Amino acid sequence: MKLFWTFERFHAAIPPNMKRFFLACLFPTLLTAQNMNLTEQLGKTVLYGDIALSPDGNQVAWVQSTAATRSKQTFVCQTAEDSLPKKVDLEGGDNDRMDAEPAWSPNSRTLAFLSNVGEGEQKQLWTVNADGSGAKKLTKLSGYAARPHWSHDGKQIALLYIEGAGGGGPLMAAPPTTGIIDKAIHDQRIAVVDVATGETRQVSPGDLHVYDFDWSPDDKTFAATAAPGPGDNNWWIAQIYKIDIATGKATAIYKPLLQVAVPRWSPDGKQIAFVEGIMSDEGFHGGDLLTISANGGAATNRTPDRKTSVSSLFWLSSDQILFTEYVGGGSAISQLSISEKSVRTIQKLTEGIHAFGNFPNFALSRDGKSAAAVLGGYNTPPEVSVGPTGAWRQLTRNNASLPMTWGKAESIEWTNDGFNIQGWLVPPAKIEAGKKYPLVMLIHGGPSSQTSSEWPAGTGMARAIIAELSARGYYVLLPNPRGSYGQGEAFTRANVKDFGHGDLRDDMAGIDAALKKYPIDPNRLGVTGWSYGGFMTMWTVTQTDRFKAAVPGAGIANWQSYYGQNLIDQWMIPFFGASVYDDPAVYEKSSPIKFIKNVKTPTLIIVGERDAECPSAQSYEFWHALRTLGVPTRLIIYPGEGHLFLKPENQIDRLNQTIAWFDKYLK
Repeated sequence: MKLFWTFERFHAAIPPNMKRFFLACLFPTLLTAQNMNLTEQLGKTVLYGDIALSPDGNQVAWVQSTAATRSKQTFVCQTAEDSLPKKVDLEGGDNDRMDAEPAWSPNSRTLAFLSNVGEGEQKQLWTVNADGSGAKKLTKLSGYAARPHWSHDGKQIALLYIEGAGGGGPLMAAPPTTGIIDKAIHDQRIAVVDVATGETRQVSPGDLHVYDFDWSPDDKTFAATAAPGPGDNNWWIAQIYKIDIATGKATAIYKPLLQVAVPRWSPDGKQIAFVEGIMSDEGFHGGDLLTISANGGAATNRTPDRKTSVSSLFWLSSDQILFTEYVGGGSAISQLSISEKSVRTIQKLTEGIHAFGNFPNFALSRDGKSAAAVLGGYNTPPEVSVGPTGAWRQLTRNNASLPMTWGKAESIEWTNDGFNIQGWLVPPAKIEAGKKYPLVMLIHGGPSSQTSSEWPAGTGMARAIIAELSARGYYVLLPNPRGSYGQGEAFTRANVKDFGHGDLRDDMAGIDAALKKYPIDPNRLGVTGWSYGGFMTMWTVTQTDRFKAAVPGAGIANWQSYYGQNLIDQWMIPFFGASVYDDPAVYEKSSPIKFIKNVKTPTLIIVGERDAECPSAQSYEFWHALRTLGVPTRLIIYPGEGHLFLKPENQIDRLNQTIAWFDKYLK
């Protein structure tokens, strides 16, 4: 299950020359000039991703796009003051160009990255000089490729590769399920590219799906998180392996109790550090920081009972690890001393670093003295900054002229059931004295995730709803209830075997806290969310009639039937404790369909036709019940879409159908 508002990391938005056509021709009755202008305004936001800092700290690279374009292009820049970013030019032009994941060579002289230039959808591995010149295509790959890592001697680049097949995970639309259904397993392997010749060979076992990896200091072994295929489903049972590069032999050295991510080898080769915790999605990591001997054995938790969630890590020496972590609704950069068994926080950021494991916007030099990050938040557009950690100097200013046409967000806190809960509140753009306003609660996906402060622009129109609602006179509440990252592993695990119950109480306590402090009309409350947030929206309207409008997206109506319908059922075991066949009662108690006759709230239901994570049958079941019971409802199933919406016309329509539903019942 994926985050509603992080889709900008995966797909493209609306081409500028098509935007007015879609808005004016497809949805004339839904759009006003106001929200057309807001959509266009947000579409001008320059987005930065896949940031990479050279080992010597003198150059930084990133992938750049705008919220309203498909193309993503690699930029390089010196970190010295007054340096200007330079786009890396590739033969083949920029139309539909999709670059990804730049990585610096150990000597900081060469940048490698993936690009599809001249290849249709196929990405190849490219290299350029540090100044962006001398572009060279290294590979002739045929299949999904990701995550390039240089060897320490600079002679090889390893990457994840699925030969002859696509990838991208269960966010993408599931293939048609007709004919004889077989186990079509395409395992993701580690491939090694010789930089001098471009020769590519696969080195990890063919029956093992590798999710992440790191070179050993002597370049002879990989540390990896991996599991037998199918890869989309088995990340939740992945173990840590050592893979001998010469022989391809894989040896499991650690079987976790929960989920593991980002294995990283210590500089002396004696230890491997990683993140372990309960996680509902690959790529969106949070948990405790652990280390283990490179020879295997018991792991040591280096951050036990810490009231944060570690998201990424960097070895500074064989005794020191710098890491990013979620803290409440914000983030922090901290440093661990293994010998002293101590952690110190270097910097806390309310708005800033959100280093989701596979999607980092923070990078570090080899000596740890320089860093680069994408900094921004609800009230500040994103830009690239560099410098000593915590003493940032802004490098780019592409978004300096963007207007902020929504209300200024603020972090709010409340207590419930002995928990301290944090959330974000975005007020209406304009507030008149003596007037009360409607409120929409936007519940995040996951559930192991966090609502953080991010500029409400990005592809897919996912976060644009925050700005749109605020501009149209709504308060927007974005809670981080139990089950979220940011307050320690016990807090993240607090909804295990209790989906919907405790977290809804936390959410409702947040509603009450907002009502006491802000001019909100208690009779005009709405609720929405995507994925787990879609389930929570369905669940909410079966438990309370306080909400007058609801829009669940990609929701789950019946956990019992869902278990047999979705393509990633392994994620459910850590959260429910057993399969549905072994403990059906724990699934039933959290199923909205069990309480369906309680619903009185008008409900718009949205889903993609080929959603592998939250199948459309779940939305159909909920809609069918509401229609039968006479509750105002509508179901929209978008053709060809998966959990992630890719078509611009569907992205726009989803946003505007949602806004129109709330306007109809709350205004």
